[in-house]
Amino acid sequence: MNIVNFSEFRNNLKSNLDRVSDDKDVVVISRSKNKNVVLLPLSEYNSMNETIHLMKSENNQRRIDEALQEMSEGKFLSNALIEN
Repeated sequence: MNIVNFSEFRNNLKSNLDRVSDDKDVVVISRSKNKNVVLLPLSEYNSMNETIHLMKSENNQRRIDEALQEMSEGKFLSNALIEN
């Protein structure tokens, strides 16, 4: 994560945007009056929204928790990939 003030962000706009898109880094833009902004890759934003959506349902949350528990206990099947 990189923290820059607004002027620094504006003066180095391309390099800051490249850092986010190419390096999957997060940039926090600090602004006056505590109006800070976070800039992150769209893929990361979409992933976060998907996680929030999945965890809204108590049934989904329970199933995910159970699956993670089973996986940590080694209770899963492993199959070879089918090669074309």
